[in-house]
Amino acid sequence: MLYWKFFTMHLKSQMQYKSSFLLTTIGQFLFSFSTLLGVYFMFMRFDEVEGFTFEEVLLAFAVVLMAHALAEILGRGFDRFPRAMGNGEFDRALVRPRSIILQILMSQIDFTRIGRLIQAILVLIYAIPASSIAWSPNKIFILTLMIISGTIIFFALFMLRAALAFFTIEGLEFMNILTYGGREFGRYPFSIYGDNILRFLTFIIPLALFQYYPLLYLLGRTTNPLNAAAPLLGATFILPTHALFRRALKSYKSTGS
Repeated sequence: MLYWKFFTMHLKSQMQYKSSFLLTTIGQFLFSFSTLLGVYFMFMRFDEVEGFTFEEVLLAFAVVLMAHALAEILGRGFDRFPRAMGNGEFDRALVRPRSIILQILMSQIDFTRIGRLIQAILVLIYAIPASSIAWSPNKIFILTLMIISGTIIFFALFMLRAALAFFTIEGLEFMNILTYGGREFGRYPFSIYGDNILRFLTFIIPLALFQYYPLLYLLGRTTNPLNAAAPLLGATFILPTHALFRRALKSYKSTGS
């Protein structure tokens, strides 16, 4: 498989400078650790936040951090797409007999984000037994679905940023509010930010569909099957973003670089 060949090629390339790779990975781990410390210090002062305990918040935090880290590792090409358009790299991709989306995916695979992924795994290992959830195969499946859906949604946001770049040719820094900001806001269940924000993250950018609503089901605060199925609905966000990207591609004119 061509993608797997590029996957291993990027890994070998980044491992050529092992010290640099290790230090960058540790830096990513420590950067996320500072966010975790912020949550910890919050609960040193308060026993609960909007009815959620420390362990329950950690579960939500781990799901969002893991989903974002996976999306960033695999979808880094879309995140950096505006730069490829500006320097003419994308023009070369257009003349190659391969899928454009596949070429964008293969252009950047950032393994240093494994530092954040490791932290998410460690937090999840702690939060799963420490939470008040009565785990069952069904709930483990839903938790897995939350992570997969979250990865797809963050990936779709990177693709949305790439699609909008066709019309601006410049980087869209406001998209960081949704991608990296979504990760930062996801340290707590999204309901704590108010009803208006929750509606926005439900019906416009469906981050709450993979984090907040299924979390309520896992915690036993609702038995509504729609909450359990919310990650599946959220994952469909990739369909309109993909359609927008394909449409924007048809209107692309070379930068002349």
